[in-house]
Amino acid sequence: MAGHSKFKNIMHRKGRQDAARSKLFSRLSKEITVAVKMGGGTTDPDMNPRLRLAIQNAKGQSMPKDNIQRAINKGSGGDADDYKEMRYEGYGPGGVAIIVEALTDNLNRSASNIRACFSKNGGSLGETGSVSFMFDRVGEIVYKPEAGDADTIMEAAIEAGADDVETDEDGHTIICAFEDLGTVSKTLEATLGEPESVNIIWKPQNRTPVDEAKAATLMKLLEALDDDDDVQNVYSNEDIPEEVMAKLSA
Repeated sequence: MAGHSKFKNIMHRKGRQDAARSKLFSRLSKEITVAVKMGGGTTDPDMNPRLRLAIQNAKGQSMPKDNIQRAINKGSGGDADDYKEMRYEGYGPGGVAIIVEALTDNLNRSASNIRACFSKNGGSLGETGSVSFMFDRVGEIVYKPEAGDADTIMEAAIEAGADDVETDEDGHTIICAFEDLGTVSKTLEATLGEPESVNIIWKPQNRTPVDEAKAATLMKLLEALDDDDDVQNVYSNEDIPEEVMAKLSA
């Protein structure tokens, strides 16, 4: 098991976990609502694995219980929006591969907005499958720093059957096979307590080096995508030197 891997969701890479709470809660609420609808209206987390994960993630982000319940009620009611899951793929400046996951009630709007984000920021939107072959679909379990030190987390992850662990000042990120996510997360929860989040993500197989000139435009593209209301997640495979990131974040 490797001790460190270098992939992160855009919100972590850019230190945007302090973004507006209302926006974050909106995404979490949408995921809860969709989980209920796709589960046939089942509101029992024990009978609806996707809902269980959605609620767990909402709690991990300190989303109020009232907000969670409203999202559940919306999903079980007849007036909930008919969201569809969409995946968009393309390339950013420097040939960086990008995957965008969206939940939308208007396919034309989403496609148009996301295409505009790419074209206005030096990128190009491709066909489905045009870049996803460069990523692995895996499970990601995140714990806050106080869950334990690096050795404790590593030992627990190995015992649970995980594949990889990354520990930094933000916490611990544990990676496992897609099909093992449920088992690994439950085993870790029994040992370490409830995680901050449990997700299925796209992990880059390799990184694409990006120089300073292209990095600024690339980050504008990633931020524009992340700011779109229909977008749930953005994944990319850039490799930007730390000193360049420091300049961009200043």
